[in-house]
Amino acid sequence: MIKYFCEVCNDYISDIEKSRDTNTNRCTVCKRNLEIMHEKLKLDEISKFEYDKAYRQYQNNIVKMEKTIFWCDNCNVPLFDEVCSNCKSKGRKLTTDIKPVFPEEQLLLEILLKDEIKLIGKSVWYTGGNKYVVDGKTIKASKNSLKESNSEYVIKELQSRGNEIEYSAFDMNIEKFINANKKRLNEIETQTMSYIKKIASDYDDDEIFVSFSGGKDSTVVYDIVRRALSGRNILGIFGDTTLEFKYTYDYVKRFKEDDSNGLILQAKNKKDDFYELVDVIGPPSRVMRWCCTFFKTGPISDRIDRLFKNKKKILSFQGIRRPESVSRSKYEKETNSPKIAKQLASAPIIDWLDFDVWLYLLSNKVDFNDAYRMGYARVGCWCCPNNTSWDMYLSKIYMPEKSKDFYSSLFNFALKTNKTDPESYVNDGSWKARQGGNGLAISNNTFVEFKPCVNESDSFSYELKKPISDSLYELFIPFGDIDKNMGNERKGEVYIVDRDKMPIIKLQGRIGSNHLKVTIISFNFAGLKNKIKNINDAKGKIECQLSKYQLCVACGGCQSACKYNAISIRKSINDNLDDKNYQSKIEYHIDEKKCVKCGACVDHYQGGCYMKKVLRIKRGE
Repeated sequence: MIKYFCEVCNDYISDIEKSRDTNTNRCTVCKRNLEIMHEKLKLDEISKFEYDKAYRQYQNNIVKMEKTIFWCDNCNVPLFDEVCSNCKSKGRKLTTDIKPVFPEEQLLLEILLKDEIKLIGKSVWYTGGNKYVVDGKTIKASKNSLKESNSEYVIKELQSRGNEIEYSAFDMNIEKFINANKKRLNEIETQTMSYIKKIASDYDDDEIFVSFSGGKDSTVVYDIVRRALSGRNILGIFGDTTLEFKYTYDYVKRFKEDDSNGLILQAKNKKDDFYELVDVIGPPSRVMRWCCTFFKTGPISDRIDRLFKNKKKILSFQGIRRPESVSRSKYEKETNSPKIAKQLASAPIIDWLDFDVWLYLLSNKVDFNDAYRMGYARVGCWCCPNNTSWDMYLSKIYMPEKSKDFYSSLFNFALKTNKTDPESYVNDGSWKARQGGNGLAISNNTFVEFKPCVNESDSFSYELKKPISDSLYELFIPFGDIDKNMGNERKGEVYIVDRDKMPIIKLQGRIGSNHLKVTIISFNFAGLKNKIKNINDAKGKIECQLSKYQLCVACGGCQSACKYNAISIRKSINDNLDDKNYQSKIEYHIDEKKCVKCGACVDHYQGGCYMKKVLRIKRGE
């Protein structure tokens, strides 16, 4: 059962469709009250202060989802509604969300619990944290305690006891689960398919795709979109981060081999190696997930650009759900892509619970990723810093070789950066909280060293960490056009001019030298001119590009930020690169014909460069 509560109205919303904006997840009553206040503001009946206060309250007020899952003691399965659709008996309150525990995980838990509790053959469900439900009784199993079992011992036990895994009792319980929740299944299918048909009606088949990760949510979305749009050819794009679970690759292979699933294309970063990058810029952390930029958003954006470059509009379906986290509870059902202006991203199952996802998959007998059978709660990059310590422990059991490689990489990083206790740093998960590039050679490139010219207040002298080349000048294209004929070639002068051919910046530095003098002549920096009020603003924008020049590791961040495909970044893939010569293999180009000089690549990230944020350190460290 789901109820929605508005804290401003201090009341439950009874009619979901009319009193809750399903797109923004905000109260429509509050929205109407705000509109009334706006009319009063125009009539001077209330002050601007009163309206602004109400507006902030409305923006911050996300309707709260209150979830209740019941248990039918007669059928021995969880219920969405209080009354069981199968036996008509009344259920009792149990939890807020729930998912099935498959026989493979049941055996694992029996081994970890030293066979103190028998699970195989029973109705076993997971409610989150350390709580499981076994035949209607909630039991606690501390995962911190369970992880104390030696992974090599567990592997041997799983191998020797594999014949204990059996699905007959599990399948019977799932059948009861499906029959007991037919009403809920019909509800979510009807509402979701109706929504999909409506939003897709304005798009042709070659303007639609489903973002497919191999996880349960995107699997549901792909299946229900194809059912709702039966007879239409809908494309799927699989974002291969190169760090997927082995089960994900097996599942995607099965998925592609099933002709009924249609065409699935791959988006993959083929030029970078994860471990090579860890050696150069350190492992990703919860606050610095550079891996997403390199291996996920960049390749997927590039694939979309190439597939739909001649389209005026695109509709993508994604498996995002609000109940997954507090931050995602604020997501909208439909959003315009920040990268591709013509793309509308839709999340048709945004309000589904875990309960709903599994009800749909199991009821419709949809094949899914076997990682869930093993006990993984989420399926993405297997070594993601956002994974729980339990997920990392499972990988020691099910992916021992990859886990050892990753551990070795983390341990080497801890040694390189002089951590006091490298072993604890890795085992305790401290690497997940790291910030900045302390101890890494490349982090010194985050600083742009300059000296003001004594007799010229509008000029600055820089000592770059990387010798001047023609690619430096290209980074000034977002400010204006490059003019190499206006300056003194012998002095290495290059001018940046506006559309009227008037100079705005003078660059002076010979090719191969590290010394660059920059003179700011005008603040007319194309699309950024309204953000530049003084010499320091102009200097700051220039230093964004200088940082990018000496720090670029081809993460693709600014490339993804460009809506006009004007930026291309290439890296040699044949050399054995390390942190000493890594950057010398990178080619960064801005196409003058495509660049509209909007300045998005300069302003998209603080400091102009995503890597500057990732690797920033304090001076002297």
